[in-house]
Amino acid sequence: MAFTQSQLPLTVEGVSLNIAAIHREGELTPIVFLHGFGSTKEDYADIVLQAQLAGHPFLAYDAPGCGESECDDLSSISIGFLLQTALQVLEHYGIERFHLVGHSMGGLTALLLAHKFPERVVSFVDIEGNIAPEDCFLSCQIVNYPSADPQVFFSAFIERVRHAPAYASALYSASLRHKVRVGAVRAIFESMVDWSDNADLMGKFLGLECPRMFMYGEQNASLSYLSSIAAAGVQLAQIPACGHFPMYSNPLEMWRRISGFYRAIL
Repeated sequence: MAFTQSQLPLTVEGVSLNIAAIHREGELTPIVFLHGFGSTKEDYADIVLQAQLAGHPFLAYDAPGCGESECDDLSSISIGFLLQTALQVLEHYGIERFHLVGHSMGGLTALLLAHKFPERVVSFVDIEGNIAPEDCFLSCQIVNYPSADPQVFFSAFIERVRHAPAYASALYSASLRHKVRVGAVRAIFESMVDWSDNADLMGKFLGLECPRMFMYGEQNASLSYLSSIAAAGVQLAQIPACGHFPMYSNPLEMWRRISGFYRAIL
């Protein structure tokens, strides 16, 4: 079954939005996807080609300032703002209980959603979402490479990413100007750094009672907390030939691990 495209006008914290979404209906528990910085809802459109996930409704949408979504005040975008946006989008589509999948920035937003509304989240697949300060290797560049000019910072950021020795970094960098409005970059990055440094994200993640999977690329297997979260009951999913972007580097394995996780917990 193919997906449906929608445009959803919203007002979040006094800011006018027009959210671009893709979704489909189904009889099983819905799956909600939150994309990362510099990505879009289309990262997850191939769910319609995954036979093992047939029957699951799904929802993916472009965060404010990203993809095809529109935002009247880009400087207002923060992780808290993205959380409030998610709640309104879920309300619009009538989604009460759901499997939650979040990547990077979307993983951080998803963590706060699961922490605040645990009764609604059936399971959580965290794809390298921020749960510790060491996860800010992209967003911390707003601190490590400061510039008063947003265009100058973003251009330099794109070039650093383009030449990073990691799977899919050059591919990711090529579309950043098309997928993120430059006026949203500083607000998003500063918020991600602040939450990662000061909000005990690890405590929130380990405090979740739903089944959890932490997915990461083999290039990031040195993350210091992997053994400790596994000991706390989190299922680890290392994706071969992959860095931070399994949906670009190894999507077949990403989908295989997500569907296997669901089979194991249902």
